[in-house]
Amino acid sequence: MQLEFFSHLRCRECGRLYPKEAIHVCEWDFGPLEAVYDYEAIRRHISRDRIESRPPTMWRYREFLPLEGEPSVGTQVGFTPLVRADRLAKALGVREVYVKNDTVNYPTLSFKDRVVAVSLSRAREMGFPVVACASTGNLANSVAANAASVGLESYVLIPADLEASKVLGSLVYGSRVIGIRGPYDKVNRLCSEIAGKYRWAFVNVNLRPYYAEGSKTMGFEIVEQLGWRLPAHTVIPMASGSLLTKIAKSYREMIDTELVEKRPFAIHGAQASGCNPITDAFRKDTELVRPVSKPQTIAKSLAIGTPADGYYAIQTIRKSGGAAEDASDPEIVEGIRLLAETTGIFAETAGGVTVACARKLIDSGKIPKDESLVLCITGHGLKTAEVLSGVLDSPRVIDPSLREFDRLVSSDINRAPLPTRSEG
Repeated sequence: MQLEFFSHLRCRECGRLYPKEAIHVCEWDFGPLEAVYDYEAIRRHISRDRIESRPPTMWRYREFLPLEGEPSVGTQVGFTPLVRADRLAKALGVREVYVKNDTVNYPTLSFKDRVVAVSLSRAREMGFPVVACASTGNLANSVAANAASVGLESYVLIPADLEASKVLGSLVYGSRVIGIRGPYDKVNRLCSEIAGKYRWAFVNVNLRPYYAEGSKTMGFEIVEQLGWRLPAHTVIPMASGSLLTKIAKSYREMIDTELVEKRPFAIHGAQASGCNPITDAFRKDTELVRPVSKPQTIAKSLAIGTPADGYYAIQTIRKSGGAAEDASDPEIVEGIRLLAETTGIFAETAGGVTVACARKLIDSGKIPKDESLVLCITGHGLKTAEVLSGVLDSPRVIDPSLREFDRLVSSDINRAPLPTRSEG
């Protein structure tokens, strides 16, 4: 069924068309390729009722995804909660905040399960015997887990200094995990060379046009969960910039196929200050994204110094009327704590970046306080729990005595209440 909707690949620069193969750059101008669809056919075929009748997974939007048949990997991925966060809204000083909570995505607790479900399903359609990736952590976990679920052999290449929890989160699935000395960009460069020599499906290299499309499902879900309306503002963390561009693409596709009413929507990008090539270029009013050779941030999942989609992310932000911000390490930790304390959602460092940057965008007036806002939280805090070491209070220890417990509770009651974060 997918064959009639997913038509071909197209260069994002010159528009040349390519067959649906394992290629990712244009042979004429080296522009990146992306999947395109027959939107008129989708519009005639799809409806809100048809989507709502399907199982609650990302595949309820399968007409917008680049497969030729039914998905064979990650069939339970997606449709994570969109949480109305009134206490967080109060702390941020805005009317309405929603949190798109991919910390509970299946199976590896990050949005990467979306892109991997698409790319590995496509890899199986194309007959690849081995799947692989370059990763800052979450993608490695997802490739390892989803490959294991269907018996695919996998290799994941990561920076050697990655968080221990993310390394273990790949090793446990039996994947061949290879640490590379140096930053992510050197890992990615090596993977491009390997992909050129071995007949392997590198999800974010030769299968990138398929892989990237999986990110759109986060946007589709946001719109449906808001009652089939576009949010006025969406704040999205940026590493390569791909997630941001694809969520914007999902909004446009829903407009083009008449699933939602056309209305303005602003897309905002969030980066860590220690690796902020996209926000730096945006701030300087240029589309020239200067690489960061040595990222210095606790948000390692966002530490891509040469973002593949940086140029397109800047274009997307500007065209939508959005803005870009970045956050320091202390601000990232504060963002993690604020989200947890007001919503009960424990996010990894990328989520702290999103919350911290949203606060800055609100305080600067770039996000009006009387408009709706969605925060995209992309991974679970247990993946980067070490950044909170020494930050949180230690448990209070008492003997197994009711008298001691009474004394402790009495001191809590008599202690003056601490100011909330919104009060300073």
